[in-house]
Amino acid sequence: MLIPVCRPAAIVTNRNDKQNMNCINVQGAHVYLGGREILKGINWQVKRGERYFVLGANGAGKTTLVRMLMGYAWPVFGAVVEVLGRRFGAVNLQELRKKIAWVSPLMHQWLGDREWTGRQMVLSGPDATIGLFRDPTEQEEAQAVNLMRSLRAEHLMERPVSAMSSGEQVKVLIARALMTNPELMILDEPSVFLDIAGREFLLNTIADMAAARPELTLIFITQRIEDILPTFDRGMILKDGQIISNGSRDQVLTESNLRQAFDLPIRLIHGSQGRLWSVIG
Repeated sequence: MLIPVCRPAAIVTNRNDKQNMNCINVQGAHVYLGGREILKGINWQVKRGERYFVLGANGAGKTTLVRMLMGYAWPVFGAVVEVLGRRFGAVNLQELRKKIAWVSPLMHQWLGDREWTGRQMVLSGPDATIGLFRDPTEQEEAQAVNLMRSLRAEHLMERPVSAMSSGEQVKVLIARALMTNPELMILDEPSVFLDIAGREFLLNTIADMAAARPELTLIFITQRIEDILPTFDRGMILKDGQIISNGSRDQVLTESNLRQAFDLPIRLIHGSQGRLWSVIG
């Protein structure tokens, strides 16, 4: 776990979820890791039920942003970080994390020396732990099987996570996330290790989930323009730890913004189903 640089802003009384329309509220966040400033003055709000993408090249600060939202990296004193109406510094983070579904192919790095199976990882979802530390109920067992079957991953139930491919691990983590009834789902570069067929299957799964759960706030972190589904109608671009564009999909995904973000002469091709594809030159 990352060590906080400093305690956050002064503790205040929690707000009522229903009165706070923001799912995410970040104000003046500067995050230092290893003596280096990774996030620089982040101001960002996401309303409940929005579908928001965060785009940026490697090293832009995307992973640190997610860790800050999960309470694993802390901004310096004076910042405000609120997730689901709870202000950091005045909330039990372990309980808050149970309301957040975090899907990241990098989570396998947190497994430690234990040989957790796919079944155990999926069943750990309701407890927001990395691995299972209690006996699950029969209902949870049945739910886990059904979720893995729906993702065509039932064969991974008894396989050690450490022996799975990156794509297989992502499927397990998605099932783990869906075991809960989350209010916020953060998809942290979920397709980064997948081949084309696996990526398209995953994106179709995300589109179906978004259609079935209109109340669910979705945050999609990516470095690939073509992965940003039309359902993500708001977004922002990070570069060198700063927000360089933030707003509606059409305002953010412009050739000018993308050229600035990636330092490449990017041109956009519009697909027939609303997706964008990038070419160089």
